[in-house]
Amino acid sequence: MKRYFTREVPFNELEAVSAIRQWSYPLQSKADLGPLLDRIGDARIVMLGEASHGTHEYYMWRAYISRRLIQEKGFNFIAVEGDWPECYRLNRFVKGYDQDNKGAFKVLHGFSRWPTWMWANWEMVALAEWMQMYNTGIPANKKAGFYGLDVYSLWESMDSIMQYLKKVDPAALKVAEDAFHCFEPFRKEEGSSYARAAQFVPDLCQTEVVELLKKIQERLPMYNTDHENVFSTEQNALVAVNAEKYYRAMIAGGPHSWNIRDRHMADTLERLLDFHGEDAKGIIWAHNTHVGDARATDMKDEGMYNIGELARLQHHEKGVVLVGFGSYQGSVMAGRAWGAPMKEMELPQAQQGSWEHLLHMAGKNNKLLIMDDLTSNDMLMEHHIGHRAVGVVYNAAYEQYGNYVPSILPMRYDAFIYLDETKALHPLHLEPQGRQVPQTYPFGV
Repeated sequence: MKRYFTREVPFNELEAVSAIRQWSYPLQSKADLGPLLDRIGDARIVMLGEASHGTHEYYMWRAYISRRLIQEKGFNFIAVEGDWPECYRLNRFVKGYDQDNKGAFKVLHGFSRWPTWMWANWEMVALAEWMQMYNTGIPANKKAGFYGLDVYSLWESMDSIMQYLKKVDPAALKVAEDAFHCFEPFRKEEGSSYARAAQFVPDLCQTEVVELLKKIQERLPMYNTDHENVFSTEQNALVAVNAEKYYRAMIAGGPHSWNIRDRHMADTLERLLDFHGEDAKGIIWAHNTHVGDARATDMKDEGMYNIGELARLQHHEKGVVLVGFGSYQGSVMAGRAWGAPMKEMELPQAQQGSWEHLLHMAGKNNKLLIMDDLTSNDMLMEHHIGHRAVGVVYNAAYEQYGNYVPSILPMRYDAFIYLDETKALHPLHLEPQGRQVPQTYPFGV
């Protein structure tokens, strides 16, 4: 990846706006995505970012792009920044294996770990219903799947392993129970209490989860009933191993816990590609901070990497396309603190001098940027410019202190979708809405 170390070209805001205006494509409707699909070409991996975890338009544009990639380019699966066990249940639903006929709403309403709105939302119900309909009548090996990449589901993964072994391999159940009982005292506080205890006993439950993974991998040849369920059981064991590492690293601070998490995401992507065959193609949904190449941001200086960077390094020849998203203003769903109730919040106008501000100054319309067009502009390739990132915890009053990631955008992404004004997504768990279907459902872009 080419890096620029000089600042020979002074930054000029008017010139930056002019370049954006010159090279951006209008994005008024679905029909305007042609340049993006051309840029994707025969790529094996497409990563679709988001500037927040609570924006309606990010989900809808990603869903539409994903549908076209599945239909027109033969992509095999969508893998998201979500927990493996819950996403795997949705995978079984969209493939028509849900024997209880729960429906997309009930399956997604079962996503219960905070922040619930990330996946338990009406935008996802619409996508899941489309995927189920698309998969109807298609051979099992051609059905489009849906999976989770994240590492947070330690206890849910342990539960899934024990449920599976009770049915398929009771002889291996004792190893799983030993691991479960080791973690059980720390369950109430997610991983924070385990992290604190691990300061004093460094390998607290490490041996138990490693032994569990070894036992499952040793006995994999015996599990020949449902190959995807076997794959899922091994993945849950890998989640347990890496979650234990993550929580142990979390208490120390620094980049290590972040890197463990993104390495797990990258390894999960590799496993999914291998599982789906030599020519498999995958779509990733994750926050821009995971998707956009960390080497083009100040994350690199802090010793952090992410799944976008790792995929570019591993799959350069077969093609990786990283697509970022951003908006200038609107509303967003988030919490005031970790674990706090979800709330629709104002997303204020982007700060002056940020990428979002420059894009807004180039015209108050939605835009598509193909970054190959901008790489010849030395000024844009030499200056790190703030790029807004909103997490599940957000407070607009403090935005200037931690919500802008200095970025060389043409190096961070291969394409960028800018939406001038966006609105909050529609959670399933939001009271008093409950089961009330939004007026515009199933939505349109």
